[in-house]
Amino acid sequence: MTERNDDKTKLENEEFYECPYCTVNLMEEKESEKRTPLIIIIVSAIIITLGLYIGVILGQQLISQILFLTVAAISGYETIKYGILSILKGHFTISILITIAALGAFSIGQGAEGASVLFLYFIAEFLEDYASERARNSIGALVKLAPETALVKRDGKNINVHAHAVNTDEIVIVKPGDKIPLDGEVTKGVSSVNQAAITGESIAVTKSVGDEVFAGTINEEGYLEVKVTKRSNETVISKIIELVKDSQKRKSNTEAFIDRFAGYYTPMVIVLAMIVAIVPPFIWGLSFDTWFYRALVLLVVSCPCALAISTPVAMVSGITAATKNGVLIKGGEYVEEMQNTKIMVFDKTGTLTKGKLEVTDIIPFNNYSKDEILQIAASIESKSKHPLAEAMLRHSEESEITFKDVNEFESIPGKGLKGKINDKLFYIGTKSLFKKNIKFPNNLIEDFEIHGKTTIIISEEENIIGLIGLMDTIKDLSKITIKELNKRKIKTVMLTGDNGGTAKAVASELGIDEYYANLLPENKVKVVDELMAKYKHVVMVGDGVNDAPALARSNVGVAMGAAGSDVAIETADISLMHDDISKINYLIDLSKKTMGVVKENVSVSIIVKTSFAILAVFGLITLWMAVAFGDMGLSLAVILNSIRIGRNRI
Repeated sequence: MTERNDDKTKLENEEFYECPYCTVNLMEEKESEKRTPLIIIIVSAIIITLGLYIGVILGQQLISQILFLTVAAISGYETIKYGILSILKGHFTISILITIAALGAFSIGQGAEGASVLFLYFIAEFLEDYASERARNSIGALVKLAPETALVKRDGKNINVHAHAVNTDEIVIVKPGDKIPLDGEVTKGVSSVNQAAITGESIAVTKSVGDEVFAGTINEEGYLEVKVTKRSNETVISKIIELVKDSQKRKSNTEAFIDRFAGYYTPMVIVLAMIVAIVPPFIWGLSFDTWFYRALVLLVVSCPCALAISTPVAMVSGITAATKNGVLIKGGEYVEEMQNTKIMVFDKTGTLTKGKLEVTDIIPFNNYSKDEILQIAASIESKSKHPLAEAMLRHSEESEITFKDVNEFESIPGKGLKGKINDKLFYIGTKSLFKKNIKFPNNLIEDFEIHGKTTIIISEEENIIGLIGLMDTIKDLSKITIKELNKRKIKTVMLTGDNGGTAKAVASELGIDEYYANLLPENKVKVVDELMAKYKHVVMVGDGVNDAPALARSNVGVAMGAAGSDVAIETADISLMHDDISKINYLIDLSKKTMGVVKENVSVSIIVKTSFAILAVFGLITLWMAVAFGDMGLSLAVILNSIRIGRNRI
């Protein structure tokens, strides 16, 4: 990429990101600028064709040379200008190589070649701009997701205002088929909302009162009223836009190496071309014009355009493809690192498991039925706000159990609850709630513990009448994901703050290689440090909140279900917008495919450039062939090869 393109991109970025919602208009205003290069290409092609006809067919060399100079002025103005400026500043850029080659060709009477060099190089630059435009378009597509205006309820009226002007706690109306303008909470209505733009989910999600909704998602069916919780510059979509923008600035190790290499490469090529132009004529007395022309061809064919864009255009394509699939990657370095993964570390709660306790077993004694045990427990637990109570209440609702009146309710901190139902006193809690002389069904309790379940004991006075087992259930996709990782020979480790029995049960059911239990957040960091020292390449997967330190410490931190968590989006290197753990294997495949394309691009660029350089020294190719095939054609091949990352299924 030449300096003029870098300056142009910098200028556009400053304007482009001025406003996440208004920039759509700015993009549309640039359509005339996009048409300008195409006009230059068409006009230059017509003039150069006319020049060749007049010079070769009609023999009017002076007129043809004037036409070739016109082509050079039209299509080569920017290249020559930046080439001269680079020389004055002491910088060695690709523009210098092309400028020297074109001026040299005109100086030895090869006007057609000189014009062709500048014209074809202009097309090559146009192709590079196209590759860069894809990066901007990926953000532009995100920008267009959220509407610029919102229908707001103010002073008893519904008025359309700019999204910027909507404050938090205001109510916006979203009609069927409309996009939700800002992040918020549903206060009225029920509808299906298509969240594919944010989470990558293909199936619409039902939203009702109290549910969270995101800007840029589509209300498919019903009428909704939404209380705004975030202003336009704080929404999830605005954060995604900023992250995608930043990700395109962060370079992988491969990109950084090629950039450093290009800095030394250009002056080396100029020195080599000087040797080719000077040594044969002055040492061996060969034709100066012949070897000077070959040196010019060598300069042109050695332009590292394709090599320079081989990695970034592939990275942009990979990151863009991930974004469309609900995966935010903060930079090419993380795309590259994912392919090196030797060990995958998972937090348990909320990552491998649902993070919600569910009733798994109800065992009645003393002539009580399961429904009666659940009814007693749920009736008393309905007076409590403990997580165990929430699990029982959910289960009782699913089982359509009606609650009994509870009298003399009492919460016993750290132990359990008690209350009277129909003048009978019932106790609900752990073993510590009951007297030691009570006979417990220890074989059943031990079996629960072996399987990682929490045991709740229910008694009538001092007679145990039932047990309820609760467990944080494993996500449906966790087992498949771990199985796929095992197939890839990637070691899996689970970290949890739960007890050893629960950890062992979950790890055993999922087929995880190793687990660590009873960990505080700082302990998780120490474990990650130890694993990194041993395995070098460690990926940590968590929910991005209490796992933030461990996510930050690992080579790559991946946050699950980040759509509703600002902390997760900001902390992790990669954010899975939907709570879909199977995206881990998608990430590995995407990384391998992207880096495979990078290797193909770099290898082909080096092979073609080296081959053409050898052919140039032996005089087997011309200037226009060097640009058409060795530069423009190669750049096009690299771009097309990179684009397929996003188009093909992984």
